[in-house]
Formats: sequence, C-alpha cells, structure tokens
Amino acid sequence: MPRPSSDTLFLARAFAYATRCHSGATRKGFVGAPYIDHVAEVAALLAENIEGAAADVIVAAILHGTVEKGGASREEIADLFGERVAGWVDEMTDDESLPRAERMRRQVEHVATASRPVRLIELADKTSNLAEVAASPPEGWSAERFAEYVEWGAEVANHCRGIDEGLEARFDEALAAARETAIRLGKEARGA
Repeated sequence: MPRPSSDTLFLARAFAYATRCHSGATRKGFVGAPYIDHVAEVAALLAENIEGAAADVIVAAILHGTVEKGGASREEIADLFGERVAGWVDEMTDDESLPRAERMRRQVEHVATASRPVRLIELADKTSNLAEVAASPPEGWSAERFAEYVEWGAEVANHCRGIDEGLEARFDEALAAARETAIRLGKEARGA
C-alpha cells in the first residue's frame, strides 16, 4: 500500500493498526490501563518535544510494540507503512524468546549505536514507562526488581542524551519520580 499523501492520514492509519494489534493488552501497573494509551503517550511526547518531528518517526513510535507485543510482522509493517518505518520498528523489537535480563542487556547495547529516530523513540518510550511505573508500580514486583527496572531505563536513556533537550528534561522528571517511588518501595519492603 503506498504511503498516503497526507501525514494526518498516515498517522491515523498507524493508530488504527496499532489499536488492532494491541486490542485487550494492558500496561504493567496495577491500574491496568490499555497498552494503546502508552503508544499514544510516546507519540505525543515526540510530537510535543521534537520541533518538526517527521511523521515517519511518529508512525514508528506508534508501531514500536506491534511486532513484539501485538503479533504484527515486519513485512506487514513494511507493506503498510514503508521500509523505513519497518526498519526502525525492527530496531526496537526485542527477541521475546530471550530471558528478560538478556533482552535488557541487548537493548542497552543496541541503543548506543542506534539511529537518531530510534534513540528519540526509545527516550520517549522510557519516559512514558518510568512515569507510569512511578505512578502505578506493577503488582508482584519486588522493590529490587522495581529499582533495577528504573536504573535500566536510566541506562538506556543515557545513550540517548544529546539528541533533544526538551525530551531529555521530560525523561529526567519521570526518572526522578520513579527513583522516589523506588526509595519508598524499598523502605516499605524493609518495614521502615
């Protein structure tokens, strides 16, 4: 399918596709918010903070979890949204067959050499993730796992520094809130 002549139509098609892919999926926190809310927040973070953000980059942000979490294929994304978007989505797709620790390690390693669009999307993704877990810690996570997740997000984001001050400032706010929550959870776990 050729790319629509309108960025608005291109973005609307991406949201419709992502909504179908993530139908019924929820976020990690106890609130159980629909996963598509996260997708919308990542896209909004880019649109609000990156002056002149290209529609292709925002579409890739909208689609960033569709292969890994939504059952889409790279080929389908390339057919519907173009090879460039599919390539960026592919760069952000974790191998779910690997253990969590290995996926986390690989993501840190990969983002250090990733393209600028992927680093922007990763920074927006980590901003959204940390803000969400700070406000709604996932049920069943120990204080240690929570703190590990927060610091892993910081490590990924550190490889994205220097690409956009506004987005980095938003990340820093989310990181501070997540670290405060980690401290509180650690105190609660110790009975302090």
